Formats: sequence, C-alpha cells, structure tokens
Amino acid sequence: MHISAKADYAMRALLELAREPSRPLTCEAIASSQEIPFRFLKSVVGELRRAGLVRSQRGCEGGYWLGRAAEEITLLDVTRAVDGELITLRGEPLEGLDYPGPATGLPDVWREVEAAAAAVLGGVTLTSLLTRGTTGVTGAAGVTGVTGAAAAAEGLARRGAA
Repeated sequence: MHISAKADYAMRALLELAREPSRPLTCEAIASSQEIPFRFLKSVVGELRRAGLVRSQRGCEGGYWLGRAAEEITLLDVTRAVDGELITLRGEPLEGLDYPGPATGLPDVWREVEAAAAAVLGGVTLTSLLTRGTTGVTGAAGVTGVTGAAAAAEGLARRGAA
C-alpha cells in the first residue's frame, strides 16, 4: 500500500485543527507548523472541505475548523477523501479483479490486504492520534502506535505466509 503525500499532509493538517478546536487556523499557520508546502496544502484543504472534513470562513477572522468532531474523523475517512480508493492495482479498484489459472486466488489476497488496511485506518481517530502523540501509548506487540486492528492485519499476513 502506498501512502500518498496528499493523505499524509491531509492527516497532519487535520491534527493541527483538532489540536486547536476553539479557533480557526489559516493554511499559512498549518503549513508553517507542519512544514508542508503551502500551495500543496491549499489544494489538499480544498479537498477536505469538499468532503466535509473541514469548514472554512473567509475574512480577517477566517480560517479552517474541523467539519466534524475529532473523535468522529478516522484516518480512513481522510485517506478516502483525498485519494479515493484505498488500494488500487494499476490505478483500478480491486472490485471485479479476476485472474486465470494459478493466479486465481491472488485477487482475494489483495482484497484481504485492503480490508486489513481499512480496519487499521478506520480504527484510528484524530482524537486517538492526539492522545497517542502526547502519551506515547504503546499498542500490540509492544510497538508504539500499533492498534488491535493492526495486530489483526499482522495475523492475516502471518496466516498467508504459513
């Protein structure tokens, strides 16, 4: 799975907004704080606004706020808002993928990978990330940031390797 710069920047921008929910933040402030190229961030925030993940206000008192509560926004929401399909093969969604002969089972593996990734990303909210960043929470297998869903995905991978 490839995590795009767009998805990474979108998540980081939303985390900045979640950290400061009482006041609007400008793209300039977010770009500076997260060291994100301003022009790229403007287009990413536009996509987040169209998806309802941020709302905006023009003017000298303007800026951006979260469009929903931080505990309601998952990394899966963000990824799908800016990248569309979670996993594609040669730019096409995995639905309807079918191979002949000995490769018949391969599309099922790709769909399992997609389901595992969706479970991990869908299980992480902006609120949980803010908490994780300040407390250094350690998840499954003693690895910082690994959730139960990630452990399940790891189990799927092991099952396939066995």
